[in-house]
Amino acid sequence: MGFDIDCRRCSRLSVFLDQVKQAHPGYHARPVPPFGDPRAQLLIVGLAPGMHGANASGRPFTGDHAGILLYETLYRYGFSSASESLSASDNLQLLNCRITNAVKCLPPQNKPKGDEINNCNTYLSGELDTLPKGGLALALGSIAHKAVLKAAGVKLSAYRFGHGEVHLLPAGLRLLDSYHCSRYNTQTRRLTPDMFRSVFAKAREMLEESNGDRE
Repeated sequence: MGFDIDCRRCSRLSVFLDQVKQAHPGYHARPVPPFGDPRAQLLIVGLAPGMHGANASGRPFTGDHAGILLYETLYRYGFSSASESLSASDNLQLLNCRITNAVKCLPPQNKPKGDEINNCNTYLSGELDTLPKGGLALALGSIAHKAVLKAAGVKLSAYRFGHGEVHLLPAGLRLLDSYHCSRYNTQTRRLTPDMFRSVFAKAREMLEESNGDRE
């Protein structure tokens, strides 16, 4: 199923976004579309839009603290044309990379419910289907990890989340895990810049090996 910017499948989220739009008329306050190359080999999966980040800007990880480290790291490893994502209307381009979220709408307190994650999973499943052979999904956090597994049609218990872990899924799909680059994780040092960079270095290496195998 393709992305639907008018989706209102989750009543709680739809009502909440209506309230947010009323309070902040200039905010996007709708489902946030994926951003990047539609034919990319790397699909980065976050949790959900942040109130004053993607929910405001309309672009994943743009306008909030989590996006600072993410876009710096994407640029460092050649997945982005610039080290900052300033707005949905800037000239930033992602290179062989696309960013999406397990839940496309802002949830109250940044905590989506299980049925909301499930409702949005059909969109994520469609996004996984666009990955070419040798493609790689990079899950930011355990909820994104589980959402990828569900979208891929495999048992959640078969693949445990672990920072830097690689999982080989059916149909040639590969899943790479990372702690989420949230303000909480970076400020508590659960995730350091070096830890995050090591994941993207591994992603770059895996994609280059895959491309080499196809030559």
